[in-house]
Amino acid sequence: MPGEAVTLQLGHYAGCVGAQWWGLQAAPGRGSPELRRSALLRTERALGGRERLTPRLVALELKGTEPWPRTWTGAPHRGTAGTGRCALGSAQVCFLSPRCSLQLPALQHVDGWGSTSHNGAFFLQEDNTSEGRGSPHTSVPGAAPDPSPLALSEEAPSGGGVRLWSDYLNVHLHPKSVYVIRQYMLDGECGCLEAFGQGESLLQDPGCLEELEDRLHFYVEECDYLQGFQVLCDLHNGFSGVGAKVTELLYDEYSGKGILTWGLTPGMSNLGDSQKNLYRVMNTALGIVHLCRHSSLLCPLSLSASLGLRPQPPVTFPYLNYDVSLNYQSSAVLAAALDTLTVPYRLSSSQGSMMHLAETLNFSGRKVAAAWASLPFPARHSCSLADVLCAHRQDVPWKLLVPWRERRVRSCFAQSVVLRGIGKESHVSSSAGTQPPSLFHACESAEQTLQRYLHALFPGALSTAHVLQQPCHTLPPYPQFFSPLLTQQGFLQDKPPPSAAAVESIPVLAALQSSPVLHTLLTSLYRDIQKLNTRRFASFFSTGVEQDEFQEALEELRTLSQCYKAGLEASQSEDEADSD
Repeated sequence: MPGEAVTLQLGHYAGCVGAQWWGLQAAPGRGSPELRRSALLRTERALGGRERLTPRLVALELKGTEPWPRTWTGAPHRGTAGTGRCALGSAQVCFLSPRCSLQLPALQHVDGWGSTSHNGAFFLQEDNTSEGRGSPHTSVPGAAPDPSPLALSEEAPSGGGVRLWSDYLNVHLHPKSVYVIRQYMLDGECGCLEAFGQGESLLQDPGCLEELEDRLHFYVEECDYLQGFQVLCDLHNGFSGVGAKVTELLYDEYSGKGILTWGLTPGMSNLGDSQKNLYRVMNTALGIVHLCRHSSLLCPLSLSASLGLRPQPPVTFPYLNYDVSLNYQSSAVLAAALDTLTVPYRLSSSQGSMMHLAETLNFSGRKVAAAWASLPFPARHSCSLADVLCAHRQDVPWKLLVPWRERRVRSCFAQSVVLRGIGKESHVSSSAGTQPPSLFHACESAEQTLQRYLHALFPGALSTAHVLQQPCHTLPPYPQFFSPLLTQQGFLQDKPPPSAAAVESIPVLAALQSSPVLHTLLTSLYRDIQKLNTRRFASFFSTGVEQDEFQEALEELRTLSQCYKAGLEASQSEDEADSD
């Protein structure tokens, strides 16, 4: 077996995508034997001896995004920084280590809690009398999150009133999971983590570095065999600098382990603020260059159609009605794609690891990958996979999730493709003894059908394909933003039913590609920044990034773009021939 992975969430939008992803992991029916839950989740013993699954997660967040208090029923670790709760007789105890930056006096005034200390650690004990019982939503900073009331609801919210990812988190988190960076605020006119240099400086602080290493060691040491790290990182703000230092740390301390980095950008990001928009572009460029240096593979993910200065309409899907301005909804789209893209190193039946997946795509210096997804995959319940693919002989029915103004791309160097929610038997569509209507119908398995289809559309590319019966589950708190033309299982139907029912799952097709499209993406970003007079932005460079260092990174970005130039001319000539 390939082993376990540790996930890092760096930034608020990364937390939004992560919360949706963990929700998909915890959805009913995820106990399918096709995927190893232990790849991303750990087992811990809860109150009463009951076992439960929690993410193997380290999340870095800003002040103002702390989840409300939850109950943690594991045993406290001596010397642990931060706050947690554990069972002590019939009461709940909130403990603080001597190293914790939170101050006891602030917590002594929380309703329903008294305080005591033991061996240098402070404890807050809940008063179980009727007069002193605290509210279940009393705010105790740093407490380990349980599932939110919203997440446990049977109805998915619209998303308009949802601000924090903890509002729809529906899994338990260990107290080691969330570390709040108190030097910066999530929102406000000042005190925000908005520049790459600020993020880099954070990880040069011994206290912050110690907190990160302590949490990493906790999860790594309990792994039987660590295959690597998944890094979800905001690209558009100062967390790009945090991600640069985090991946450097992982590369140095865990040599030989895979580091898959997902650079995340909200669908609409500060386009109305010219300075923040310029910062976004420069953070993104620096982030891509620095994350590539120490990651096995980097994949930028966004529903925005542009990483550059000029806004473009967001990515649309024919059977989704989502609001790109709502993080709750846009993050759900990316989470469904992410859950499918990461299947190859979570399969029970495969020896493929995270590093193996990266190495199939990152040869010849191509350490950036493009993601594509079909959400949902346009299949009818009664049709075979071959029938569906025959209806899309010219173009795969997926959308590009890399921020770039889309056009058809007919070539790639290598790709990893996953199709889920399609039964293994669905390739059979012709009766025995009859002539199959196409080469796809003559295949003996769904995997062979998909593989033949990929070879037909991407001749010469190294293509690997996986087909799973398990769909992507979309029960609340996953948003219900689906077309009425979908059944409960996410299959297409001719007309909406008289009474609409919630879509409980969908089939998904997703791919990671090493593709010539990345040449245009990276070159466009480089040219946008070259047009700027960056010396006018002294505040950006006052945070620790030197002008010479920035220009060196831009040249590195340009060199990286050249790795994808081969094959671009062939793709363009095919598109021109189609338009004639």
